[in-house]
Amino acid sequence: MVKRLLSCVREYKKHTLLTLLIMVLEVVIECLIPFITADLINKIKDGTDMTVVVQTGLLLIGMALLSLCCGGTAGFISARAAAGFAKNLRGDVFHKVQTYSFRNIDKFSSSSLVTRMTTDVTNVQMAFLMTIRTASRAPLMLVFSIVMAYIMGGSLAACFVVVVPVLVAGLLLVARFAMPAFRRVFKKYDRLNESIEENVRGMRVVKGFSRENYEKEKFNAASDDICADFTKAERIVAFNSPLMQMCVYFNLVFVLLVGSKMIIESGGTQVDVGQITAMLTYGMQILIQLMMLSMIYVMLTISSESIKRIAEVLIETPALQNPENPITTVADGSIDFDNVSFKYAADAEKYALAQVDLHIRSGMTVGILGGTGSSKSTLVQLIPRLYDVTDGVVRVGGVDVRNYDMDTLRNAVAMVLQKNLLFSGTIKENLRWGNENATDAELEEACRLAQADDFIRAFPNGYDTHIEQGGTNVSGGQKQRLCIARALLKKPKILILDDSTSAVDTKTDALIRAGFTAYIPETTKIIIAQRVASVQEADLILVMDNGRIAAMGNHETLLAQSPIYREVYAQQTNGGEDDE
Repeated sequence: MVKRLLSCVREYKKHTLLTLLIMVLEVVIECLIPFITADLINKIKDGTDMTVVVQTGLLLIGMALLSLCCGGTAGFISARAAAGFAKNLRGDVFHKVQTYSFRNIDKFSSSSLVTRMTTDVTNVQMAFLMTIRTASRAPLMLVFSIVMAYIMGGSLAACFVVVVPVLVAGLLLVARFAMPAFRRVFKKYDRLNESIEENVRGMRVVKGFSRENYEKEKFNAASDDICADFTKAERIVAFNSPLMQMCVYFNLVFVLLVGSKMIIESGGTQVDVGQITAMLTYGMQILIQLMMLSMIYVMLTISSESIKRIAEVLIETPALQNPENPITTVADGSIDFDNVSFKYAADAEKYALAQVDLHIRSGMTVGILGGTGSSKSTLVQLIPRLYDVTDGVVRVGGVDVRNYDMDTLRNAVAMVLQKNLLFSGTIKENLRWGNENATDAELEEACRLAQADDFIRAFPNGYDTHIEQGGTNVSGGQKQRLCIARALLKKPKILILDDSTSAVDTKTDALIRAGFTAYIPETTKIIIAQRVASVQEADLILVMDNGRIAAMGNHETLLAQSPIYREVYAQQTNGGEDDE
């Protein structure tokens, strides 16, 4: 898991290694400064001349400046390495998600994926930064300081035998009790982001039902829950400070009392003033490094949860894979379902589709009717291989869809959904999702066929009108027509309209279908609809019921033979369905 994440360092490997080398140099310099200072103090006490004082002082100033340069350079380089690592990691996660099938996406909520690519990546970035800087510096500084303390202080260094284990044990206990609270926070972040996302997307519904106060209370409850966990963890971590101070003061008192006693009793032969000064400095360095290690431990433990969550995304195997030698050409738009059954999960008790046999010639227009939950959308999602069949075979152009290169297959199939999405950008930019090389004339022709040209030209900026995120500044019917135009520009071999004219009136619906006949006569057109009027002129109409094809045929055949079709037709015609 860690190895997979470290592979994201890539081009920033040199920056990372250089930071570690600079840290070693900085540690050596900082550990030598107290040693030279102690030696200078002893020389001054023994009556050295000013030349030695000035030379040593200049040496110390030079070492301090060099240490400062090392620290600044390491900070600059490590920041670039950590930011680059996070960029690569976030990119890898995003690219991995692009390879997912619908089955994989169903496993992760969109809010959770957003949290993993933002909060979790930021946590891992901070952990990486601390690792290459502080986590490399602190242990080195600790070891060097302890060695130098024993060299300078001799028996006085025995105080660390007491202080270090106490501080280490205390910090480990603090981290152990704080970590469970930190771990709980991440799952709650997912729920909080989900609540925010849901509220923003459903803002019209919230305001329509005057549920603002309810949404505020729900958000506040989730936010307070996170705050409570963080507060609990921070209260525990706050014990680091008094524990650290206690150890610092113990070290200070011990060195001063015992050291002074040894100087007085031995007349300075065992321990000298310079050595005591160095011991105080090294003692402070040792305790500070232990404190830094405790902070690193806390940060790494917090980040370990983020690492696991990111790794879950990176190691997830896409449910759909290209075959070893994929076919890269789709011959035509013919579609065959041979005894197809499908369920969304392997352990599901009920099949969403059962024993479907269907054969559609290239260029046919096929209508699909059925009640909610009859698996109309499920049927058409198997055609571009958004899911794989559980049993049976789906063929496009006479070839099993599992044998195609997935990009080739999906470029030959265009789907327009009832709730299709527009992306932030101009109308032209959105339309060119269908064909990035389409000319302005081709864009306008597709929009005329989709009955979108008139309302586009009514905008002050026409085709350069900016579409807000999610298409919130156009109506539902306008959005559907723009999505149909986008699909037409693709000039696919198969066009699937999944209830994608539900927000337009019957007259506009009829004009759109007439445009299909003129613009893409050889394309197989599959129209899922709730209105019989939308499909009654189709070459073949399917009536879906409970995951099965209950009946199929043209309009006249179904009126004569299908009770379900006859009932729907009677309700919509005798009930006087109004145009929208």
